[in-house]
Amino acid sequence: MTRRALLKKLVARSLLVLGISSSCGSEKTTTYTLAEVTSCDDLTGLPESEVAKRKQLGYVETSPIDDNICGNCQLYLPPLEDAKCGGCQLFKGPVLEKGYCTYWAPRM
Repeated sequence: MTRRALLKKLVARSLLVLGISSSCGSEKTTTYTLAEVTSCDDLTGLPESEVAKRKQLGYVETSPIDDNICGNCQLYLPPLEDAKCGGCQLFKGPVLEKGYCTYWAPRM
């Protein structure tokens, strides 16, 4: 076996071992998509960390400031064709167009 072939084999095995060890003990992740949401206030399936992030950012379903709503925020992601709810670039989960959070930024 040539030195080059031996090095390739060693690198491949070490990458395999690194890949296995980095996935061991990691949290089980679930895929969350807005397309599956049936109600815009339904947070079922949303990881607790994302629910906490929403609270940290002060997200509310109805804006206390008439002109500052998610629908005219730069970070708002409008609903896709078949989706009922929009989203936000800051956190996962459904976002109402009339909602608000403390990171509201006017759309330019």
